[in-house]
Amino acid sequence: MFFEKKKGIRHFGDSIKNSLTGLLNALLTECSFRQIFIFSGLLLVAALYVDVTKIERLFLVASCFLLLVVELLNTAIESAVDRISLELHPLSKRAKDIGGAAQLVTVVMTVTLWTMILL
Repeated sequence: MFFEKKKGIRHFGDSIKNSLTGLLNALLTECSFRQIFIFSGLLLVAALYVDVTKIERLFLVASCFLLLVVELLNTAIESAVDRISLELHPLSKRAKDIGGAAQLVTVVMTVTLWTMILL
């Protein structure tokens, strides 16, 4: 089936709408994303009030957003794998485990970064 892709400002508008739909879907349906969203929000507020340099504040804020990005990607991987089949399969487990590992590495990086900057 062939269809013509939207271009220009209409494509941009639809892209933003789809992205916001995905964000809302993750907030409403994914407990782990909600937890990370709340945790990142608290860290973001803290990052704005701690007495650090601008570059240190940038790292603190960036780590908050990176937690969210990696969790969204992990959720997307899990959804795609589940769409293919809910049957247990070693490759499905591997994909999900690697996505989870990416989130774990991001959490460890964030904790390390905040600890190094604040202490």
